Amino acid sequence: MPHVIEVQQTGGPEMLQWNPVQIGAPGPGQIKLTQTAVGLNYIDVYQRTGLYPLPLPFIPGMEATGTIDSVGAGVENLKPGDRVAYAMVIGAYAETRLITADRVVKLPDTIDDHTAAAMMLQGMTARYLIRDIYKVGPGDTILIHAAAGGVGLIVCQWAAALGATVIGTVSSDEKAALAKANGCHHPIVYTREDFHARVLEITNGKKLPVVYDSVGKDTFMKSLDCLQPRGVMVLFGSSSGPVPPLDLSLLAQKGSLLVTRPTLGTFVATRPLLEENAADLFSVVCSGKVKIHVNQTYPLKDAAQAHRDLEARKTTGSTILIV
Repeated sequence: MPHVIEVQQTGGPEMLQWNPVQIGAPGPGQIKLTQTAVGLNYIDVYQRTGLYPLPLPFIPGMEATGTIDSVGAGVENLKPGDRVAYAMVIGAYAETRLITADRVVKLPDTIDDHTAAAMMLQGMTARYLIRDIYKVGPGDTILIHAAAGGVGLIVCQWAAALGATVIGTVSSDEKAALAKANGCHHPIVYTREDFHARVLEITNGKKLPVVYDSVGKDTFMKSLDCLQPRGVMVLFGSSSGPVPPLDLSLLAQKGSLLVTRPTLGTFVATRPLLEENAADLFSVVCSGKVKIHVNQTYPLKDAAQAHRDLEARKTTGSTILIV
């Protein structure tokens, strides 16, 4: 009998339970997927703790790869044996699952399952950040927090390939070296350097057109001070905690700043958007411009330990759970 990781009560990593489950045949518009690898993302932590509430019990996880076992009525362009991947569909921490067919995309032969599981959510997030929210191009200087994380390393590489100068914050010299090796021109070790002061130094006081922040509470206000007039503050996570309520008049005082809180789900909400986003990601990965670093792997049944390490900031790049 296949197993899943289930959350019956929100709380710490110990709430991730390894339980057997019965999986039926796919219904109309569905596929039955035998999964091979599952991506680990901070949104999984938010859901487990209840920061992002979900009806209990639930199976966490938002991305995975696998091979189609069977298809339901009305499913076209997919068949048993096809390798597929998905992101932003809850229930990924499973050996086998049912999923709506229009939420998966076929994988190119040149991208293996483990790489794909590590890149779908983080890679498509990087794509909407630098191609949709603010279109990064030659001559831009940008700041990405958590530059040695999964999204951070992809943003660094992709933005550098587009001709931008990349500034990134990291917590250690080791992570600084990793970020620099992946396109980050100016890594800042925030544990001993003031990133706002360094941004002013690097830009000769001109500041930045955009800041990408997945850290939240600890970095948000100082990030606003790194922006040029009419600059864009992109808050796409809160690993240090939620940002406190903001007096919007501050945005006027600091130069008519723009603030947005996007989520990937909005940018892949329709089939055409999903296909466009995934195609761009596959293209830059297949070209070699962006390399996906799977730096940690855990058996799916050990998801609790993976969560502990992620929250302790012991991980770099991408982490996957092997099925």
